[in-house]
Amino acid sequence: MSEELMQNIDGLYIRVKNIIETARGRVYHTANIEMLNSYWDIGREIIEEEQNGKERAEYGKYIIKNLSERLTKEYGQGYIEQNLRNMRQFYRIFPKRNALRSELSWTHYRTLMRVENEQARQFYMEEAIAANWGTRELERQKNALYYERLLMSKNKKGMIKEGRATEEKMQADHIIKDPFVLEFLQVKQGENLSEKELETALINKLQQFLLELGNGFAFVGRQHRITTETGMHFYIDLVFYNYILKCFLLIDLKTAKLTHQDIGQMDMYVRMFEDMRKQKGDNPTIGLILCTEKDRTVVKYSVLNESKQIFASKYQTYLPTEKQLEQEIQREKEQIELEKKLSEE
Repeated sequence: MSEELMQNIDGLYIRVKNIIETARGRVYHTANIEMLNSYWDIGREIIEEEQNGKERAEYGKYIIKNLSERLTKEYGQGYIEQNLRNMRQFYRIFPKRNALRSELSWTHYRTLMRVENEQARQFYMEEAIAANWGTRELERQKNALYYERLLMSKNKKGMIKEGRATEEKMQADHIIKDPFVLEFLQVKQGENLSEKELETALINKLQQFLLELGNGFAFVGRQHRITTETGMHFYIDLVFYNYILKCFLLIDLKTAKLTHQDIGQMDMYVRMFEDMRKQKGDNPTIGLILCTEKDRTVVKYSVLNESKQIFASKYQTYLPTEKQLEQEIQREKEQIELEKKLSEE
């Protein structure tokens, strides 16, 4: 068989494959939205029936149990009592059918229903769609209190208010969290890692780290070398590129408290990268120092205070409790008020 004929057959195969994949996608999309609609309808029917019998306290429990037994016998395990309760809850939390999002699966919605705060729930819904989170990613971000940690962001104006800012709205400080939570590294609380061990651990869990960084990031390299004209070599721990912001992100890992030397070093890295690596059309390079602790005085009297391109964020290798987050948010508020009073005096 000639090479030209093989190329024709390969082209045909690719075109047919695309047709099949597109059709499967349409079938899945249609099946998914029909499933969501049917579960919503079932939830509505159950609630309306319960409301009709509201004077009888046990009526609600009875109809769920009886309905489950009959449906399970005819249609299988998809209609056990717990699933019917989920459908009832689905209708209660999402009472507008036309607001259902076909991009999300039933498993997505079951996770969202466990988020009590309405604003947080809406945030996770929009973020899951914008960042194309699978159900595991959504579960992980919810458990990592992603929304609550955004509330702690040092830059309140940069907080994502509608799930995910559009490309036109996004700025460098929109993507920098503080703190970063790296619980996926499975480091025991109190265990100390060296900078090299931390870097290796992040590379081994790169997919999870990309999720923690946020939407639009691609990994470029580790220990990225930049060389001066006199032959001096400098190595940047981690380099990423954000295709939404169209810029590089340089990360320097510090397993100790932030120092002014760390800030000066990152400032130099960013300036060198701007001259040696940035391509035409790229936006200014971002530098991020990940450290275990920050000193407000060091931040205030360094380039970090006014810089729009260099940041320092704390990281921790275990999940904070909700109480810890509330305390941190309150501490941040008190510190802001104190600084405001001092500046007025």
